[in-house]
Amino acid sequence: MDELILCDIFQRSFFCGRRLINFPWRTVLHPLCQQHPPSVMYRRLFLLELIKKHQSIGAEPLDELYNALADVLNSQENTLCYKSYFLPSGDNITLSEKIAIISEGTTGLVTWEAALTLAEWSMENIDVFKNRIILELGSGAGLTGLAVCKSCSPRKYVFSDHHPKVLKQLTENILINGFMLEEEQKSQVKDKTSVVTRNAVQLSVIELDWQSVTKEQLLHLQADVVIASDVVYDPEITVSLAKLLKEMFNCTVGKRTIDVFIASTVRNPETYKLFKKTLGELGMNFQVIPGPMKILFPCDRNYTAEILKIYLDDLNVNIKD
Repeated sequence: MDELILCDIFQRSFFCGRRLINFPWRTVLHPLCQQHPPSVMYRRLFLLELIKKHQSIGAEPLDELYNALADVLNSQENTLCYKSYFLPSGDNITLSEKIAIISEGTTGLVTWEAALTLAEWSMENIDVFKNRIILELGSGAGLTGLAVCKSCSPRKYVFSDHHPKVLKQLTENILINGFMLEEEQKSQVKDKTSVVTRNAVQLSVIELDWQSVTKEQLLHLQADVVIASDVVYDPEITVSLAKLLKEMFNCTVGKRTIDVFIASTVRNPETYKLFKKTLGELGMNFQVIPGPMKILFPCDRNYTAEILKIYLDDLNVNIKD
């Protein structure tokens, strides 16, 4: 049983491109790796280290290892790679991501740490999302949203971003994971075509400019829950985000309310303080809520991540401590 647990931890680390501490087999020869491989450099370093480990104990590496290494050495490095994240259900999320942290003039083509934290928290707080309409701001590569869609049974999920390259890659990642966007579903029903998809939730991807979005657009979205991760990093964008959140609170109709959760990796304390200060100046408040109790996704956890529940000053916060 211990060996199976170790293999599971190792496999999770391999497929999302994280540092490895030991070397079982279910990696480079796994069907998932064949279809959606990690970067060439990552696989090359992995195989070289695995061969070195074998040799260090006097064992002759199997031919399959050398064959796999030869294939990798003959492969050309791409600007894109795949990372896969395994869920408690046994399902997985596979994402196409850029290898460079900043590319195409944006940071939205990779998965950032707070997205992992928010995804893990979401799967421990399913009732926040179940049968509700979710709007995600700055969806990026799509990890958090896909985790919610696969694990939390929302009624509708709206992914949003502003950069056209991010929107394109985000759409591709949704399709890679077996979902179909709402527009395509309607088209197929109209054409009476039959396609097997996993949709039990309506999915859409929209362009959302925080500075120019209108009240009518926000009213049309009818979001019950608003989430975002790693969007508090630039002072100008931070102020725009706070103003957008206030406008969303103002757009609630009748007795409808919205829940807002923002997860952040605190890289620049001054920018983070500015965000909190701006919330107060606009009549909003926040509560720091407990993060996920269990780590599901391998990641270097040497960073400070915080999840805020944001609310209007005259609203009560109902979240368990």
